[in-house]
Amino acid sequence: MNDATIDTAMAQISARLERTNELLHRMLAEVAKTPSTHAIFVDAGYVYAAAGLLVAGTEDRRSFDLDAEGMIDAFIDKARTIFADSRLLRVYWYDGARRRIPTPEQQSIAELPDVKVRLGNLNANNQQKGVDSLIRTDLESLARHRAISDAALVGGDEDLVSAVEAAQGYGARVHLWGIDAADGSNQAEALRWEVDSTRTFDLDFCRPYLTRRAVTTYENEGAPPPSREEVRFVGARIAATWLAERGSDSLAELLPGHPYLPGPVDQDLLIEAEGLLQRSLRGHAVLRRALRDGFWQHLQSQF
Repeated sequence: MNDATIDTAMAQISARLERTNELLHRMLAEVAKTPSTHAIFVDAGYVYAAAGLLVAGTEDRRSFDLDAEGMIDAFIDKARTIFADSRLLRVYWYDGARRRIPTPEQQSIAELPDVKVRLGNLNANNQQKGVDSLIRTDLESLARHRAISDAALVGGDEDLVSAVEAAQGYGARVHLWGIDAADGSNQAEALRWEVDSTRTFDLDFCRPYLTRRAVTTYENEGAPPPSREEVRFVGARIAATWLAERGSDSLAELLPGHPYLPGPVDQDLLIEAEGLLQRSLRGHAVLRRALRDGFWQHLQSQF
């Protein structure tokens, strides 16, 4: 190979390198122009329980009203401050519903701009099922497709660790947001260790969005109490409605616990009965036993 041939080959290689460098510079310039994107993933069950306990002293959703729209806006504003050079993709709101049929409240949340509602199921004990897997699916998918660079995760369940790991594996940063607990922490340690950063919101942050409901009073409180048979009939009536709404699968989950009812089911039964009877059954242990007896008798007769 003579000198001329070598010079020509070197010139070609140099030209190719210059072209490659030019393309790389263009690509980097385009990447620099593309804004970072973040999304907020909210486990609604965690928010209701943690904020309810912090502000109202109870995790029972029936005891307080949550301004979900206001709290979502507050999360968005906080993210806008933390991720100053990033744009919001959307807020994902994860909650549970019977047979995944949204409640009126969940429907109103779904209609909010930049909010996507995802529903898991509720079992007979009012426990969410399938919510963690929904969070993992969305978080992993968005990270894999480079749709987000940062994820703010509002939750505390240890089952979310796998979702965090999956998103981080695709290069996304995951930031854990929580709500202050009066005693200790309401977030799993394993989850806190796994994320890229943590942040908690205090009482002053949550208070504007949660209002405790007034205690229901009834006009006929001074009248003689209903008979045990009347209360037992009401229990059976409520059981018929409960079974029609929840189906045989929920009944199968409930039966092994007989004669005891899970706390959430027992509370629902009591509140529904008081509404039908138009009087409080608090402090009437005999009548409450009759109520449970009527509830169980109907369910067992249908099994």
